[in-house]
Amino acid sequence: MIAQILLDVVLPIFALIGLGALMQRAFRLDLYTLAKINFYYITPAVVFLSMYHSEMSPSLLGNVTLFYALYVLLLYVVSMIVSRRMKLSRGMKAAFTNSLILDNSGNYGLPINQLAFKGDPLASSLQALIMTFQSLVTFTYGVMSVQRAKSGGTLKAALIGFLKMPVPYALVLGLVFHVLKLPLPEFASKPLGYISDSMVSVALLTLGAQIVKYPLRLDRLDVYVSVLLRLLIGPAIGLLLVFLLGLKGVPAQALLIASGMPTGVNSTILAEEYDNEPDFASQTVLISTLLNIVTITALISLAKYVG
Repeated sequence: MIAQILLDVVLPIFALIGLGALMQRAFRLDLYTLAKINFYYITPAVVFLSMYHSEMSPSLLGNVTLFYALYVLLLYVVSMIVSRRMKLSRGMKAAFTNSLILDNSGNYGLPINQLAFKGDPLASSLQALIMTFQSLVTFTYGVMSVQRAKSGGTLKAALIGFLKMPVPYALVLGLVFHVLKLPLPEFASKPLGYISDSMVSVALLTLGAQIVKYPLRLDRLDVYVSVLLRLLIGPAIGLLLVFLLGLKGVPAQALLIASGMPTGVNSTILAEEYDNEPDFASQTVLISTLLNIVTITALISLAKYVG
């Protein structure tokens, strides 16, 4: 199992990260421009198509929504308690919380899901839904928390910054098209598909370039605390919720595995976009992804006995 995950998931991901690092060293890429491409070009297309193509029964949708809402809420409470004990600054508190609640459910979670469930349609749909919820959290709380930290704590400034982002509108538009079953014309679906397909490569290239700018450091306690909470406490909360909500079978297993993803690339993109602790964000993404090969293997093994 370890060898299979390494060859089929981790190595391709790190190949793209490595290419980003090499390109940054060779060409000194403009990270600000890369962040803009991710924010305003790629992610809105991904979110719209995820909402538009979503297939889920009302009851299962309700259970997954409840699971994810409680999961994020509990992680938020944990992050608030820990950040206060560590006496983190306003900006650092926002970055720390984002490192816990913004996980890599897309370009890492989807391949893991396909490997663990051998392409099971239900499991894939569940992971796609989690990715959609993750996008919603990223571009609501994630953006507004950083905006608020950088604007001296004013909610008005945070709200204005959030409303300037295209992703909320892509979410609403995708949902409207899905609910009303409106056909998407070819001239729109083709470009959106092409843009969406570039998400993994561009996001990981951006991460690789950012890692070079902020080299790996092994002396930051806050990074280790974040990674510990993300990789161990996150799955523990997921397991607790699976039992409390009475989830069974593939949904229980898929949601448990989804709760064990490493810190997401979006936390780094947010940090770079708003210049809010980008070094911390890059370290948590890199180290949590490196260590996830151990924790996700254990979680996939545990999931077989759940439900």
